Amino acid sequence: RAAGFMGLLRIMMPPKLQLLAVVAFAVAMLFLENQIQKLEESRSKLERAIARHEVREIEQRHTMDGPRQEATLDEEEDMVIIYNRVPKTASTSFTNIAYDLCAKNKYHVLHINTTKNNPVMSLQDQVRFVKNITSWKEMKPGFYHGHVSYLDFAKFGVKKKPIYINVIRDPIERLVSYYYFLRFGDDYRPGLRRRKQGDKKTFDECVAEGG
Repeated sequence: RAAGFMGLLRIMMPPKLQLLAVVAFAVAMLFLENQIQKLEESRSKLERAIARHEVREIEQRHTMDGPRQEATLDEEEDMVIIYNRVPKTASTSFTNIAYDLCAKNKYHVLHINTTKNNPVMSLQDQVRFVKNITSWKEMKPGFYHGHVSYLDFAKFGVKKKPIYINVIRDPIERLVSYYYFLRFGDDYRPGLRRRKQGDKKTFDECVAEGG
């Protein structure tokens, strides 16, 4: 549309007026982009404010509706741990240990599955995630795991924030592990075809060839 508008200007206007029209058009576009940006920021602030209000309502409702249950819920029973696992740091093995021990130690293990495996949640998903973790008393104590980015619960007004944990690894070892993972996969999903499957070069050979 902009190209058609510029072509129409060249046909109908003298050069000086064309220049003025182009400048005016550019200013108008910048103004519109700025207004759109402000609207997006306002929408984000409004959604966060609504989320804080809803979280406060949930916390107040649990306090008012179940005082005896809240009174018996001690610090350990009210605990939520989020393991936002870094890929190729033995996260599958670590999570399997959590599953193996959950029945014996009386806690719940839940997998965080995001849309298209995107580690960054949309603002709406952040709101839902915070509300679910805050209100789901039946799943406390809880151990949540998944490849997700850190989420600051404080900005949603949560009083009892979850504990984040993670495992890190030597960067070169992690890179080598990821290199072979893309070629051979693992035992967790053996039927899944990896994008480098069939490439038999060793890591050292790949580096030597500039791959």
